[in-house]
Amino acid sequence: MAERKLLVLFGSQTGTAEDTAERIGREAKRRHFQCRVEALDSYDVANLINELLVVFVCSTTGQGDPPDNMKMFWRFLFRKNLPPGSLCQLDYAVLGLGDSSYPKFNFVAKKLHKRVLQLGGNPLLPVALGDDQHDLGPDAVVDPWLLTLWDKILTLYPLPPGLEIISPDVCLPPKYTLHYLAEDSPHPEGGRLQPSAPRAVPSELHPFAAQLVSNQRVTAQSHFQDVRLIEFDVTGSGITFSAGDVVMIQPRNCSEDMQQFCQLLRLDPDRRFVLKPTEPGASLPALLPQPCSIQHLVTHYLDISCVPRRSFFQLLSYFSTNELEREKLQEFSSAQGQEELYSYCNRPRRTTLEALWDFPHTTCAVPPDYLLDLIPRIRPRAFSIASSMLAHPDRIQILMAVVWYKTRLSKPRHGLCSTWLASLNPEQGDVRVPLWVKKGGMKFPSDPDTPVIMIGPGTGVAPFRAAIQERVAQGRRGNCLFFGCRQKSKDFYCQVEWEELVAKGFLTLFTAFSRDQEEKVYVQHRIRENRRLVWELLSSGSAHVYLAG
Repeated sequence: MAERKLLVLFGSQTGTAEDTAERIGREAKRRHFQCRVEALDSYDVANLINELLVVFVCSTTGQGDPPDNMKMFWRFLFRKNLPPGSLCQLDYAVLGLGDSSYPKFNFVAKKLHKRVLQLGGNPLLPVALGDDQHDLGPDAVVDPWLLTLWDKILTLYPLPPGLEIISPDVCLPPKYTLHYLAEDSPHPEGGRLQPSAPRAVPSELHPFAAQLVSNQRVTAQSHFQDVRLIEFDVTGSGITFSAGDVVMIQPRNCSEDMQQFCQLLRLDPDRRFVLKPTEPGASLPALLPQPCSIQHLVTHYLDISCVPRRSFFQLLSYFSTNELEREKLQEFSSAQGQEELYSYCNRPRRTTLEALWDFPHTTCAVPPDYLLDLIPRIRPRAFSIASSMLAHPDRIQILMAVVWYKTRLSKPRHGLCSTWLASLNPEQGDVRVPLWVKKGGMKFPSDPDTPVIMIGPGTGVAPFRAAIQERVAQGRRGNCLFFGCRQKSKDFYCQVEWEELVAKGFLTLFTAFSRDQEEKVYVQHRIRENRRLVWELLSSGSAHVYLAG
């Protein structure tokens, strides 16, 4: 009888595709499959020719681009020299997660499906096109598609004699078990982020602990929005970048939230533990030190401020000893309860920590072994780099709006990363922030005579500040910037810098201050007023146009 092995490969940008892939993994285990769930770029793609059964789960980002953690796989799969029948023994299915308000809806999933077919793969089902715009979200498509998929797979790989599908009422074992160390075991000095020794270029797995050297508010105190110009020192990191590139920052939870979480779950923040995978051969989370303290796990790894997903409530329901709470949790994890869940969680942006508060009887019964199954990891945040290495060697600057808004919940919502960064004060000693750099989507022209038209309202001006600094350092003059904000006196970022460059002839600047007069004026009005200049730059100067929001 054929070996019952299933591989689930995902490409995920924000974690939704990963969450769905993990769900398929759990459903496979209930059907007694040996199942691995892996990010596409962690998988050795050369092995694909040996696989018999694979489910791909992938999202689409930007303008039809693959997520970061499947870019290498994508390049390999589209190599011209792959023989047409190379995947002829593969049975596969592709589940796409997208948003139909974008023109390239689920582009990556459609293209992947077609390419595997070209290479000889045998599709078990048509590609699933999950849509964020649907009232019930992508699950409206995913739920029925998965039911059909399991019918197909069980026809090919029937259950071994004497085995039944494990009932959804039974909780599956956790991915890892958490083994507490004796309280008096020695502490190795490895828990804190060390400035990394100069080895490979910093990356997500090896971020550089950059010193924060300045944190300056660039909006007036009376302005409703707090925007910061923050500078990091990256001396000795080996980091290089050019205008248009992006700095990735790994945020952390505040200590108040960490303490509340530990209190709710009756955890001792100082206790230390090692993790062991439940399944032999499974890898451990790459970003957690071993041994690790509960405090480190909750501060640096568990995303307790994210809006919880359906899978969170499903797992939580197994631990509930309280009938009322369990019924509510089961409703939130059922297909019928998705509208109710949306208005409880997504609409008011309720956090995981707040949801745990609402289910106190269940929360205090959560076994620590399940923490990593219950709560996703904190994802890094991307910021456009707002400075050039030619103007500021060994420095990275970002222009960051602090995220703060009201919903129907009494407590205002705060962005995890921006609130944390805004709270850091370089005058209070050595403040370190884990970061690394990745290529951005904007490339500026290499020909020194090509003029550049940049349209950057608000903090969208960040990448253009980097570009203008870079181009000025290279002596290039054809820089035209349209900048927009609310009021000249309150949120005109980098005003002095722009005015100096205008005076020196390096910059043509057009500003739109929308609230400084009776009728609102935006960048598009300034573009229309200066249409002759814009057209001249485009038609005879073959200018490049860039827009950032």
